[in-house]
Parts: sequence; C-alpha cells; structure tokens
Amino acid sequence: MTPYIDDLLVRARAAARPMARSAESERNRALASVADAIESDVDAIVAANARDLESARAENMAASLLDRLALDAFRVGAVARAVREIAALPDALGETRDLGARPNGLRISRRRIPLGVIAVVYEARPNVTVEAASLAIKSGNVVVLRGGREARTTNAALADCVSRGLERAGLPRDAAQLVRELGREHVEALLGAAGRVDLAIPRGGDSLMRMVDEHARVPVVRHGQGITHAYVDATAKRAMAEEIVYNAKVQRPGVCNALETLLIHRDRVEDGTLAAAAARLVRGGVQLRADDRARAVLERDGIVCVPASAADWDTEFLGLVLAVRVVDGLDDALDHIAAHGSHHTATIVTEDPNNAERFLREVDASCVLWNASTRFNDGGELGLGAEMGISTSKMHAYGPMGLRELTAEKFVVHGAGQTRE
Repeated sequence: MTPYIDDLLVRARAAARPMARSAESERNRALASVADAIESDVDAIVAANARDLESARAENMAASLLDRLALDAFRVGAVARAVREIAALPDALGETRDLGARPNGLRISRRRIPLGVIAVVYEARPNVTVEAASLAIKSGNVVVLRGGREARTTNAALADCVSRGLERAGLPRDAAQLVRELGREHVEALLGAAGRVDLAIPRGGDSLMRMVDEHARVPVVRHGQGITHAYVDATAKRAMAEEIVYNAKVQRPGVCNALETLLIHRDRVEDGTLAAAAARLVRGGVQLRADDRARAVLERDGIVCVPASAADWDTEFLGLVLAVRVVDGLDDALDHIAAHGSHHTATIVTEDPNNAERFLREVDASCVLWNASTRFNDGGELGLGAEMGISTSKMHAYGPMGLRELTAEKFVVHGAGQTRE
C-alpha cells in the first residue's frame, strides 16, 4: 500500500457511511450541482483537453484513442446532460423485496444497499470520470477514480467539478476522488487493498487485465476488450446484413461494441452478399483482413483486402479494420466465437428463428442480438440510462453496469421476540 493511496482510502471509507444514509434528494441535488459546474467550466475543460490532445499527438497516439480522448464544447455538454439523466433515474436504494413469512412468524425481506468503496481504473476516455462518479453518487457509493495519463489534465478539471457539486449539496467531497499521481504502483495498491476496496472495476485492454490478474486481492468485475462478432446466416436479408455490418463497424469504430470480426455463411459468398457488404466497407475506409475463401472472391471482384493472420481473430482493432471469415454454417460460427470471443457482444443476422434462438442461447457474451447492430450493447441504448462500463465477467454483473449493478441486497428480518430452538 502506498501512502498516497492509503490516505485516499481512509477518506473514502469515512465518506461511505454518510453516502449510504443520504437521501435520494441529496444525491440528486449533488448531481444537479455537478452538471451546473461542468456547464460553467466548459471553456476550461476544453482547454485542459486540448493540452492532453497535444501531448497525445506528440506521442503518436492512435486515431481511435484520440477520438476517445477528445472533448469539444458539444461533448462536454453531452457529459453534463448525462449527469442530469442519471439524476432522473429511479433510486436504486431502499428497494425492499418481500420474501414472505416463516412458520414461526418471522417476516423476511431483502433491501438494496450500496456496495461501498468502488475503485475504477480506466484509460483514454475522460467522460468516464464524470459518468462513473455520477453513477456512484446516485447509488450511494464512494468511488476512487484512476484514469489514464493521456487524459490527466482533463480528468482533473472534471473531477474538480464533481467535488464542487458534492460540497454544494452537503455531501462529502471525498465520495468521489481522483488518483492524481499516475505511477503504476498506485494502481497495484488499489487492486491489492483487501478489506478497504469493496469492488474494483478495470476498463481497458490486455496489459491492464494482466495487471489485474497479477495484483488483485479485492473483488473485480472485468470490463475487458470487445472482440465483437457478427454472423451473417444463410437466410439473412441482404440489405439488412449490409446495413448492420456497416453500422457495427463504421459508425464509431474506436469503441468496445464496434464490430471486429465478420463471419459469413458460405452460401452468401457466391450470391454477392459478401462482395456488396465488403465494397461498402472499403468505401467507408475499412481495411478488410480476409481468410482464403473470402479473399478469393473479393479479389475476383476487384475489392481490396489483405490476408488475415491467426492473430487477427483475437484482436480488438478499435479502428477501421475488420477480420472476415467464411464459415460452413451456424455450428462453425458458434465454434469460432467460442474460441475467439471475449464475452462482450455478438449478433446474428438471419430469418431463421431456430438458428437465431440457438445463437442467442449458446453464444457466451454479455449481450447477444438478433438482426441488430452490436453498437446497441450500451447502457443508454438498453434502457439503463447510463453505465459504469460493460462487464465481461459474470460475477456479479454481466453486460452494461447500471445503478442496480452497483448495489447489493441484504436480508432484513422482522420478528416479535422469536428465538431459535
């Protein structure tokens, strides 16, 4: 444990009880004040972000990561609106589930409570600073935030807005703290803080997850890479398949629910479906990395592609690159996803309800879709209002983590003097 993290966690634990007993009106007032602070500081936040972007470009950061990092006035306004939307969500705390009475007269129920102190470790997206803090505040939790060095200045500006909002509402400003020292040892300290951090949420790629595997001594819900799949079945409608694949890959390629691998039934190769979809993708700037069967057809039709390597099936490109493989049928597609998927997102395009149901039942991913873009695996799109991230773990949440996933249930027992024999 580093002295710096030790101090943060002492203050976080002290803030946990006031947050757990706070009223919904207090937490909503804090969030409204956070949104107000962000809106009043737009120019300063954009200026801070410009400094981060300048440093990132000097280090030749990939275009997809620059897009995640960038905040202009419109995006800052969207962050503030997201805070207000979180405030408007139904309260997740205090909900009581009646389990009935026992033969001895005891009445049993379960009541929803905060998890406690949550540590969130994330990379290039500064909006996570505000969204994670807001979800924690709304759910009565305390959060310690450790963003990536590439967003250091932006994260600090946003975290200051969160602190001001908490203070204005009379809630402890230590309920949302940013780790401002960026050494790796501080991340290791958070992950190893058994008994002091109730849940760690890492959001990032392989290197971060390897650190988690090595150092975590606290409960972890992983938010790992999105090796996302689409399978175009034999009965898929051609126009629908083309539209879904294009949207899933091109609409915003640098995010975790963007498409990374296209699996297409062999019958849809010779009938022109693959060529039509591929031509549109190439016009949209996508580099296709195709297996031998797909490449033979694409090159015959004059569509530029490159040979897929073995590593491409296990890569989250986070950019305008798409791996393409021809499969012999549903079983082949299911086997590929089982071998190479990251438990994130997969969609099937088909008019065969039996194949669709098999896909939905058998694919092990946090969100499976039928005739819809993978881009819908998102807390807002799925009706949660917002998300802490997309869990690729199954304990205790799987998929987008909203307010309910930041709570637990405790048993509450009402008696009238009963004792156990």
